Amino acid sequence: MHLGDLTHPNQLHGLSHAELADVARQIRERHLQVVSTSGGHLGPGLGVVELTLALYQTLDLDHDRVVWDVGHQAYPHKLITGRFNTFDTLRQKDGVAGYLKRCESSFDHFGAGHASTSISAALGMALARDNRGEDFKCVAVIGDGALTGGMALEAINHAGHLPQTPLLVVLNDNDMSISPPVGALSSHLNRMRLSPPMQFLSGSVEESVKHLPFMGGEIPAELNRLKGSMRRLAVPKVGAVFEELGLTYMGPVDGHDIGEMVRTFQDAHRAGGPVLVHVVTTKGKGYPYAEADQVGYHAQSAFDLSTGKAIPSKTPKPPSYSKVFGQTLVKLCEQDSRVVGITAAMATGTGLDLLQKAVPDQYIDVGIAEQHAVTLAAGMACEGLKPVCAIYSTFLQRAYDQLIHDVGIQNLPVTFVLDRAGIVGADGPTHQGQYDISYMRAIPNFTVMAPKDEAELQRMLVTCLDHNGPTALRIPRGSGAGVPLMEEGWEPLQIGRGEVLREGDDLLILAYGSMVNPALATADLLAQAGQSATVVNARFLRPLDQALIHPLCRRVKRVVTMEEGALAGGFGAAILESLSDQDIDVSMLRLGIPDQLVDHATPQQSLESLGLTPAQMTVRIRERFGFGVEAGFKDSSRLGVAST
Repeated sequence: MHLGDLTHPNQLHGLSHAELADVARQIRERHLQVVSTSGGHLGPGLGVVELTLALYQTLDLDHDRVVWDVGHQAYPHKLITGRFNTFDTLRQKDGVAGYLKRCESSFDHFGAGHASTSISAALGMALARDNRGEDFKCVAVIGDGALTGGMALEAINHAGHLPQTPLLVVLNDNDMSISPPVGALSSHLNRMRLSPPMQFLSGSVEESVKHLPFMGGEIPAELNRLKGSMRRLAVPKVGAVFEELGLTYMGPVDGHDIGEMVRTFQDAHRAGGPVLVHVVTTKGKGYPYAEADQVGYHAQSAFDLSTGKAIPSKTPKPPSYSKVFGQTLVKLCEQDSRVVGITAAMATGTGLDLLQKAVPDQYIDVGIAEQHAVTLAAGMACEGLKPVCAIYSTFLQRAYDQLIHDVGIQNLPVTFVLDRAGIVGADGPTHQGQYDISYMRAIPNFTVMAPKDEAELQRMLVTCLDHNGPTALRIPRGSGAGVPLMEEGWEPLQIGRGEVLREGDDLLILAYGSMVNPALATADLLAQAGQSATVVNARFLRPLDQALIHPLCRRVKRVVTMEEGALAGGFGAAILESLSDQDIDVSMLRLGIPDQLVDHATPQQSLESLGLTPAQMTVRIRERFGFGVEAGFKDSSRLGVAST
């Protein structure tokens, strides 16, 4: 069977193990071919090919429900549910999404871009099923990394309290999240995976039997089943944690042995009540480079499939904001032992992997546990440390109560670096950092800022650490502006003070963070059309530089705000409220992200669809303030703007 002809996963039912092995080969080939060409998540999907095929041999996806945790381990699922032929559009505008989306396929039963949600969602489906008196299976597939998240443990606690509610939890244990997972539960799984009985039964016995003269190099099915039974008997404490919580435990099972998994999943479905099947897999399975470097090949930009090496960019790029932050934090930690970097399982993404290598004693990874990270930092601050929490904007949303309750209310000196703030591109709506301006500006005691470039980022980080109160610093994804950087000796900024970058009488542009340079480019285009603009780098969202902004607004009267974030409750809204409070009457245009989700595309494509390129903003400004629109400028009346 060729997967290009597959329209329904049920068509795989009844295939022999040899035929399923051929399907597995096709999945890996297609997965590697697409990701090596256009980029995407690699290691997670390669590791669950056999798991997916075995599980779906025991399910009918027209009726049964499967919830994949996060979704980037569900590329094999996509490839056998009718998206094989369109898979080369992965993570591209209007193409196949990098995560599961209910609107993309009827087989995507639950969408998620944040980890640790699958057990809760699947349990909710199971309770709804029982409430309606229906009969279908509910399955959650969760990685051991995602099991470090408190939400997953809360769901297990609840499921164990419902012994009459059938639910299958498949623990995909590959000893990895994006980076190696942390915590006592991870250590427990690792100990049993590496225990002498497990290694003996999985390795030496199998190899010895294979080489017996009458075996012909193969393991008989009966001996394979015996091996699984002996493995479970040899490590009786393996599932004790889960069994004590009320789940029936089965495993560990070889996650690349389709036959053994099919038998185990069938037994699990018959068991009734909540069952956890522990499946041991290899992240990156089938591609040697991904198996050898499971962190580096979690996700990849385009690369040479034969060598595994990334295809170099045609033009050199400045270092990323994340890298500049990481390098600067390393220097600050070396200078002050009280500074501690904290990540929630995102060391490489946030630049904290540099701190982990250089000053490991001042580095902490809490796992996928953002709420814990925030309150842990609050406790550290109580005792005189200077914690720096580097968390993606989209993931910090999960700890909003902790930001308010544990840090803001107590006015504790914790620094939050919100990485991936603004438009992030191919990861789509679950990962866009479009809400942090709105949600951070509402919390009392917080000082909130964003740099115009990577050099200002360095100064702002020092400003945060010097401040005796909570601070938040938002940084965008991708390369910096390419400005010169200092290696040390950074001067802190005066809190609540912006800067005028350009003078003009016709228009006032107030820009925040990543929109400062586009604001300058817009001012250049306006100048070509005969309008002069004052451009202000606001720097601070809380507190606003009212001493600078208010007199300029009174003088110029025509005001434009620019932000790479939601207009609702955003930077422009803050300016508007501030002017209203002082009865300053202006004509205002707010440019930012309107009340909509931003789907997956390149960042540039997203900015264009939102009307946030300099050329588009120039057109809208000229329309709004009656400057006229020259031929050649595109109409933008329906783009992402708001006027007041």
